[in-house]
Amino acid sequence: MMNVIVKWKYKTPRGIQAWMTSDEIPAHQAILMAKDIEKTGRSIDLYFLDNRGTKWSLKEFEKFTSKKEESLSSVEIFFDGSFDKESKESGCGAVIYFFEGRKKKRIRVNKALSYLENNNEAEYAALWTGLQELKNIKVDDTEVMIKGDSKVVISQLSGEWAVYEPLLTKWMDRIDATLKELRLQPIYEHVSRNENKESHRLAVQALKGTEIDSVIELDDN
Repeated sequence: MMNVIVKWKYKTPRGIQAWMTSDEIPAHQAILMAKDIEKTGRSIDLYFLDNRGTKWSLKEFEKFTSKKEESLSSVEIFFDGSFDKESKESGCGAVIYFFEGRKKKRIRVNKALSYLENNNEAEYAALWTGLQELKNIKVDDTEVMIKGDSKVVISQLSGEWAVYEPLLTKWMDRIDATLKELRLQPIYEHVSRNENKESHRLAVQALKGTEIDSVIELDDN
């Protein structure tokens, strides 16, 4: 769930007024704080402020967070691409973890492709495969953690490294367009190969002709 700041104007019994601002805190804590402040009867113009500059009244924010609790959240995508230089065949794998309400779920999906030119392109295609799955399950307007072991792809997508290959620029444009369409705020993280075993296994399986598309509910204990 998102973090917000609570802002309100405090008024003393003698009419002295001053604006007060909380630290950035989780939404459910902010709602409890706001209700407690309102009970004092000395607050004026109380509102919530999110990291995009959106202002919410208490009523609006409670309604928004209630809907959010029913939607998909805490989304993570692990992706990996596998490319065979001799056959020019590629395998793309993606693993998606998310919460649907209070239920934690996992999607595993892979795909074999035969028109890619190198391993970096296969990595981009693997992430693209994962994002299409987010579209299928109707994830929107939330943060998404994007994790891969390709230093090149993660660094380029995060803006740390420049992109000089037109081929990869096209994939970046596709990915950016999908993120904007779904109103997703990406957070890119480079992970070790060991942390990315699951999506790598899916990529290799796709390369060998075994395609997988599954979703299960996980025990979060």
